[in-house]
Amino acid sequence: MSPISAAAFARSLLRAKHAAARRRVCAAVLTTLLCVALQPFASAQEVAPIRLGLVGPMSGGSADFGQSMVNGAQLAVQEINAVGGYLGRKIELVVKNDQGDPAVGARVAAELAQTDKVVAALGFCNTGVALTGIPPLQKAAVPLIVPCATGSPILQQYPTAQSYIFQTSPRDSIQAPFIVNDAYTSGARKFAVLADSTAYGEAGLQDVVKALKAKGLEPAYVGRFPLGLTPEQARVELEKARQAGADVLLPYTVGPENGSIALARKAMKWSVPITGPWTLSFPNFIQKAGAAAEDVTMAQDFIAEPTTPRRTAFLLAYERAYKTRRIPVPMAAAQAYDAVYLLTYAILQTPPGKPINGAGIKAALEQLDRVYYGVVTNYDRPFSAQDHAAVTTNMLVMGAVRDGRVGFANAQDARNAVVIQTKQ
Repeated sequence: MSPISAAAFARSLLRAKHAAARRRVCAAVLTTLLCVALQPFASAQEVAPIRLGLVGPMSGGSADFGQSMVNGAQLAVQEINAVGGYLGRKIELVVKNDQGDPAVGARVAAELAQTDKVVAALGFCNTGVALTGIPPLQKAAVPLIVPCATGSPILQQYPTAQSYIFQTSPRDSIQAPFIVNDAYTSGARKFAVLADSTAYGEAGLQDVVKALKAKGLEPAYVGRFPLGLTPEQARVELEKARQAGADVLLPYTVGPENGSIALARKAMKWSVPITGPWTLSFPNFIQKAGAAAEDVTMAQDFIAEPTTPRRTAFLLAYERAYKTRRIPVPMAAAQAYDAVYLLTYAILQTPPGKPINGAGIKAALEQLDRVYYGVVTNYDRPFSAQDHAAVTTNMLVMGAVRDGRVGFANAQDARNAVVIQTKQ
């Protein structure tokens, strides 16, 4: 079965499974939440909502994946509140727009911790913003799950045992080797790495160089540039890469700059493949590059296809809630959705009558006592005191742009998608 026919078959089941999928997700939520929601609560104070912070770029160049993250988180909150929340208390999201700006990110993160008094938070889509926004939350002992940003330094700021930072996005320290290995297996040996000068690009470049070294290779060419790269400027870098004999382009940057690289390659009539991290799945890349984006590949941990009942239910719920079948950045939405449920599961471990606080949530995340059957994966002990990363390499697949959408790059991955990969 080809990737196209597999996807078509899955879509053909979508309507038939509508009612069944809805029953499944409702049953899963009811099983885990109603058992405690029906317990009597001791005081009027417990009726107050439980406040979770959410910070991300809802405006600016990163708004497409910031809004996807917000939508996924809000969808989870709506489902949880629909069945009573925790002991009758609703979950309330306090949303802050960091504008993709590190200084703004630090300010609004401090507001969440000091003014809004959230018990936990999720967020950050840009690695540079995360690195400035995390310290105020860590200082205030506010647990944070990062469902979007992927920079390796995010989990390296603090010793894991003392850290309040967790991650449900695939960090670049696993994405980079996965991408390099996929291209290497296809015959690539001369990698041209094109990285922007942000914290994301710098860390990604280091991860790629390390992955190449593990293969006994060095980059054939390394190009650096600030954000705002134009196709004309990109062409200068690509000409140097071609002169160096590059047989694959591996950009570590965000959507618009990826678009400039793809357009420059097209203008040069150069057929060298482009592969890279998840940012090559962003709509602001695909829309800008147009036909030049076709067959570009990237690492993914979630492809928006109804390959399992849980994913089918999520896609249906997203469509109903936001009146669209197209999620701008599916990974950001799915990872944020799962992050809210993980935080809720941690809160559920708070004994009735005990205060809900950051230290308790952190400890519960590190030893969750039940499996959360999520969209990206089934989370069975996703974190520990020594490991705050939920995603491992075996969960990754290569996606590819086909007809303006991201699907499975490989037929085997499309067939295997019905089997849920869990943390190793």
